[in-house]
Amino acid sequence: MTTSSTGAPAFQPLIHDGVVALRAPTQVWSTTDGEMGAHPIDGIYHGDVRHIRGLLLRCDAAEAEWISVAPRGASRVVFGGLLRALDDPSPDPKVRIVRDRHVEDAVVRDTMTVVSNVDHDVEATLSVRFVPDFSPLQEIKAGQPNAHAWSASTETESATVTSERRSFTLTAPGATVVADDDGVSLEWRVRVAPRTSVELSWTALLHDPDLVVRGATGATGWVVPEIDGDPRLQRWLDAALGDLDALRLALPDRPDEEFFAAGAPWFLTLFGRDSLWAARLALPIDHRMAASTLRVLARLQGERTDADSAEQPGKILHELRGEPLAMPGEGIVLPPVYYGTVDATALWVCLLADAWRAGMPEAEVRDLLPALRAALDWLLHDGDNDGDGFLDYIDETGHGLANQGWKDSGDSIQWRSGELAEGPIALCEVQGYAYEAARAGADLLDHFGEPGSETLREWAAELKERFAASYWVTTPEGRYPAIALDAHKQPVDTLTSNIGHLLGTGILEPDEEAAVAALLTRPSMLSGYGVRTMSTEAGGYWPLSYHGGSVWTHDSAIIARGMALAGLTEAADAVIDGLLAAAEGFGFRVPELHSGDSAAETSRPVPYPAACRPQAWSAAAAVTAATIRGRFSRP
Repeated sequence: MTTSSTGAPAFQPLIHDGVVALRAPTQVWSTTDGEMGAHPIDGIYHGDVRHIRGLLLRCDAAEAEWISVAPRGASRVVFGGLLRALDDPSPDPKVRIVRDRHVEDAVVRDTMTVVSNVDHDVEATLSVRFVPDFSPLQEIKAGQPNAHAWSASTETESATVTSERRSFTLTAPGATVVADDDGVSLEWRVRVAPRTSVELSWTALLHDPDLVVRGATGATGWVVPEIDGDPRLQRWLDAALGDLDALRLALPDRPDEEFFAAGAPWFLTLFGRDSLWAARLALPIDHRMAASTLRVLARLQGERTDADSAEQPGKILHELRGEPLAMPGEGIVLPPVYYGTVDATALWVCLLADAWRAGMPEAEVRDLLPALRAALDWLLHDGDNDGDGFLDYIDETGHGLANQGWKDSGDSIQWRSGELAEGPIALCEVQGYAYEAARAGADLLDHFGEPGSETLREWAAELKERFAASYWVTTPEGRYPAIALDAHKQPVDTLTSNIGHLLGTGILEPDEEAAVAALLTRPSMLSGYGVRTMSTEAGGYWPLSYHGGSVWTHDSAIIARGMALAGLTEAADAVIDGLLAAAEGFGFRVPELHSGDSAAETSRPVPYPAACRPQAWSAAAAVTAATIRGRFSRP
C-alpha cells in the first residue's frame, strides 16, 4: 500500500461500477448519471493524461434526477433524467433531460436535450462546470493524482485550457463561458414550449503533441457474424467486436497499420503480448489486424542489448509509452519503450504462422522474414539467460518488472505452500509457446525456400525432451506440469491455469493433454465462470487475488482454444459454458478478470473491482468462444 502526500493510505481506484465510453486513445469515465468527480477514476482522458477530472451539470430551477444509463456501443452512452420541479402536479413525469455522450479520438461531445410534455412554457438556466486536471494516469492508478498547473483563456462560446504542451478547447454554441481559478463554466438560459424540446451541446477537443499512438481512422473491415444457437453468444460477440473496434490504435507515422490497445483505463497503448493474443484470438474474423500488428511490432523489434529497457536483438517489445512509467510505491520505473516480456517474441512467431495459414498474403509474410529470423534467433540464444535450455527472465535493473510472463504481478509465481519462487523464472507456458514457434518458424522457412528449418526442429525436439524431464510434479492434486522452474531449477509445484496454455502447442503428448484438461475442469480450477488462475487447494489461493485465484477471460479462452486443438471438445465446452455465464453476468461486456468465487455460491460473477473494462483480449475471447462452438453462419 502506498500513501498520499497527506500521509493517508493511497489505493488504486475501483472502477467496476464506473461508466466508460471510449475511442482509443480517448476515454471518459463517469458515474451512472454522467457526472464526473465523485469517484477517483472519473474524468476525461487522452493518452496517459486526465485532462478533466470534474464535470457537473446543474439546473437552477430543478436538479436533475437521473433514472437511466444506456450504452450505445463502446463510444456512446445516453443518460436519462427528470426535471420534476419544472413539471406539472400530475403523477407522470413530463419534463425530461437526456444527456447523449459521444467519444472520438481526441473529441468528447455531450448533447443535452430538455423535453417537455407540459402545457405551458418552462424556463431554466442550465450550466456545466469543468474542473481541469492534467494528472498523469500512472499517478491516478496509484491513488496519488497530482493536478498540474493550468491557465484558461475564453472567447465567445469557447474556452481553451492549457497545461505546458497539453490543452483542451471547449466549444458550446449559445453558451456564456466563464473561466476562474477553479475551472470553466458554460451557461445557457433555455425556454421550452409545450410538447417541444431544446437541444444544447458542448464539445471538448483534446490536444497532446507527445502522444506515441493515435486512433484508427478507417472502418474495421470485419463483418459481425450471425450466431446460431445460444443467443448469449451473439450478444457477447456483438459487444466484444464493438469494444475491439473502439480499442484500435496506430502509430502516428503509420496510421494505416493498426493494432489493439490492451485495455481501458490503464493500457490504451501498444502491448506486445496483449496485442498479439488479442489479434490471435480474433483471427477467425480478421487476419488483416493480425498482419498489421505483426508489422507494427516488427518495426519496433529489438536491435541491441540494453539492460535498462530489457532490449535484446530480435526481441519483441512489451510496452510503448510517451514517457517513463513510474508505479509509485512499487519501486517500478519503466522506460518509454520497454522489452521486459519473455513470451511476446514466441507469440509473434506463432501469430505470423497462424495469419499466414488464415490467408495473410504471401508477399506480406515474405516481407517479415527478416523479423522472423531475428525472433527465432532470440528464442534459440538470448531468450535463455543461464544456458539451461529453457526460456527464462530476471529483471537486471531492480526497477523493472519482477515477473515478465502474462501473470506479471509480484506474487504470481508461488509454491503450493504460498511462498514466492526465486528467479530467474522459466515459465511452463513460455516453453510451450517456444516449441510451437520453432516448429511454425521452420514451416515458414521451408515454404519460402529459406534455410535453417532443420536446426529449429532439432531444437524444438530437444526442448520437448527437456520439458518432459524437468517440469512434471506430483502433489495431492495429481500429476501435472509445474508453473515454472525457479532459480535452482526446481519445479514450482502449484496447480495453475498456466498449464492450460500448453494445450495445442505440441509440447505435450496426447495423454498428457487429456490429463491436464481433466485437472483444469475439476471444481478446484473451474469456477463455473471460467478457469481459476490458481487452484483452491493451493496455499496462496484467494478468489480476489490478481493472479492467485481470480478468473481471467482471455486465460480461459486460450485454455479452451488449446483443448479444442487437442480434440478435447467436452472439456472446451465446459470452459466456454463458464465464460458465457460470466458474460451474461457482466451484461456482455466482460472485464479483464473477475473473482474466482464459485458459481455454486454466487448467482453472478463477483467483480475484481479494479479490472480493466473493456480489454482487448477479453473481448477477443468472444470470437474464440463462437469459433469453438462452430456457430458462425456467415463469415
